[in-house]
Amino acid sequence: MSKKKVVLAYSGGLDTSVIIKWFIMRYQYEVIAVYADLGQCRDAEKIKEKALKTGASKVYVQDVRDEFLDNYCLPAVWAHAVYEDNYYLSAALSRPLISKALVDIAKAESAHVIAHGSTGKGNDQVRFDVSIMALAPEIEIVAPLRRWEVNSRAQEIEFAREHNIPLEITKENPYSLDYNIWGACIECGILEDPWQEAPKDVYQLTASTETAKAEPEYVELSFTKGRPTRINGKELSLLELVEELNRLGGEHGIGRSDMVENRLVGIKTREIYEAPAAYILHFAHAQLEKMVLDKESLHFRQVLSHKYTEMVYNGLWFSPLKDALDAFFAKFQLQMTGTIRLKLHKGNCMVVGRKSENSLYNYSLATYDEADAFNHKDGESFCKIWGLPLKVMAQNKSQK
Repeated sequence: MSKKKVVLAYSGGLDTSVIIKWFIMRYQYEVIAVYADLGQCRDAEKIKEKALKTGASKVYVQDVRDEFLDNYCLPAVWAHAVYEDNYYLSAALSRPLISKALVDIAKAESAHVIAHGSTGKGNDQVRFDVSIMALAPEIEIVAPLRRWEVNSRAQEIEFAREHNIPLEITKENPYSLDYNIWGACIECGILEDPWQEAPKDVYQLTASTETAKAEPEYVELSFTKGRPTRINGKELSLLELVEELNRLGGEHGIGRSDMVENRLVGIKTREIYEAPAAYILHFAHAQLEKMVLDKESLHFRQVLSHKYTEMVYNGLWFSPLKDALDAFFAKFQLQMTGTIRLKLHKGNCMVVGRKSENSLYNYSLATYDEADAFNHKDGESFCKIWGLPLKVMAQNKSQK
């Protein structure tokens, strides 16, 4: 009788490495590991070798960077999806993509189970579980960290050492890092005390304000129908462009945040985030919107952005409402062509210029010099009509 197969979302880190051994020891499962290359800058061959040495029967390595940026990150820019003003959803956006890959491989391998390394109090368990349920409701989902006997990261480390699983984490360096091309999420260790300043060694992608470049740098970022296409006039693929913005933003300390956030499961947690490229792209796209969108469209977009962000954060990527909102935001991108000039300096990203062929900014209406074409006399009538309801109410009160 053949062994039961489990397809595991494998990162090469502590949790998923221990999970391979746990499935084999506890259930005698055949473990098929799936590593999604989202731009973690890790050696995929070493990841594969580690999974096989730990006990996986097969390892799939998939380069999904382009798909991740095109189909997940770019729609998030269009929607201005930023959770609680600081988190650019780097992990949240990756989970539905990884889930889709897991489902495809599970079906190809005739696997009975899909597994992931999320804990019982994190957000990722919801993002994985709900995405997998939406795509393959017939497949069983197992998250060992929600049910096994290991009670702490220290015990995980001891388990790994006992079973000769290579470690990149120690008791002295206990940070949990989730990193992809869209940003880094860092937690655990001293970070669990919200009163303590984050140590310098926590940050992976960005310079501090003290060590960032002394001189400011000017960057011209161009969009074509909502898609970022050029930096300083040089045309780049989206992957190349994001990599370059990560470099530039990182050198100038752009995109850091230290926040206490509200998790979906009802607890508050302290997280360190870094997202140089995501921060710059969101900021620049917002500046372009202000040039080309009419007031009603811009303000209503802002209302729907909050809902979209919550849906992504809460794991509802594969839902009808999220799909409908994508179509709403995509419609506006037909107008989003133009260039935003930015000044990067010591952790600050400032807009210093903007232009667009679709701009609604009219110099002759905005200026106060002799070119002013606005009829100021119209202002008096406008104020009378605009304030008429309040005037009527005041008159009514005085009569009473």
